[in-house]
Amino acid sequence: MKPIYKYSIIGLTALIVAGGSFAAFYYSIPEPPVGDIDYALASLQQASQSNAKRYSKQKYLTAKAYLDSAMKHWNVQNKRFILKRDYHKVSYFAKKSAEMAKSATSKSKELSKSLVVSVKDKIDNLTSLISNMNVLFQRLPLPDEFRRKISKGKMLIHEAEVEFEKGDYLASSEKIRLAEDLIMDSYKKTLDDLEDYFNSQPYWNKLVKSAIKNTARNNSKAIIVDKFARKLYIYQNGTKKYEFEAEFGKNWMGRKRLKGDKATPEGIYLVKNKIPANKTKYFRALLLNYPNSDDIENFNKEKTTGRIPRNAQIGGLIEIHGDGGKGTDWTDGCIALTNNDMLLVYKIVEVGTPVVIVGSIADFNTIAMRLNLKHSQKKG
Repeated sequence: MKPIYKYSIIGLTALIVAGGSFAAFYYSIPEPPVGDIDYALASLQQASQSNAKRYSKQKYLTAKAYLDSAMKHWNVQNKRFILKRDYHKVSYFAKKSAEMAKSATSKSKELSKSLVVSVKDKIDNLTSLISNMNVLFQRLPLPDEFRRKISKGKMLIHEAEVEFEKGDYLASSEKIRLAEDLIMDSYKKTLDDLEDYFNSQPYWNKLVKSAIKNTARNNSKAIIVDKFARKLYIYQNGTKKYEFEAEFGKNWMGRKRLKGDKATPEGIYLVKNKIPANKTKYFRALLLNYPNSDDIENFNKEKTTGRIPRNAQIGGLIEIHGDGGKGTDWTDGCIALTNNDMLLVYKIVEVGTPVVIVGSIADFNTIAMRLNLKHSQKKG
């Protein structure tokens, strides 16, 4: 064999051996799980786009932690000798990250859909309740604290509606929760107070029926005042002849207890005097005989028990007078009518006419049905 051929064969053999060795070396290098990492990253991005950071925060953070662990192990392995690298943990954590991210996305979408329904229902229910409350509360002397809470609640409902339209259902849900707490607290306490007030309704009803019956028996007149309905009625011979809108003292809900409480009294009174236009600043007036014997007895009893100050005075000068029609309760305890209505009442009512003032002729259940005051709302 010629030398040139001998060396060629040796070179080719060496090349083949080297190539085989390189191939063996190349294919023995561990392959990093790039696909698993990319899939985990894509899954996390999808979770982020579905607002999982808000609606499924724990799952999202766990998915992110798994990906961080995968990247940490990848960095550790990349520092090792190339044939000694082991990417099994990298792949494991990347797959766990993708799995948790997908779960976070699913939960986020599910919760988002659920919030859409529940938040919309709460907004609608509270808006309806506010509408009923407006009718009820404009009749009642509410504490300033209640009015502040209701006003704040209304503002929060509006903010919840804005967040809802923006698609931020979690923020909307939180605002509607705060609004519900404020409004329902005032609503329940107000209904509790109102129901307690109506415990006297059977007694009021008895007074009204007796007064009407007396007008039929004696062919006479009587004035009936219904504070909750904001009405003054004139009965004659057992029949209602006239009906007028009326306004009362600022704190009309409850009987008058002492001077300056701005409450309109409750009970049976008489027209003590008719006051003409030149003797009153309220157009015309009918002076009532407040305090009567029951008022004096209650006043003395409350003084004795310390429920009112010892230096308190019982007050007086309770009238049915003109200058009404303001649309609010503004008197110091008197009953105000418009001047036109007062002129008619002044003409037809005589001194000595009975005046029966009650909290309400209708009972609480009737009022609750009329104003859609649901028992579950009050007690729930």
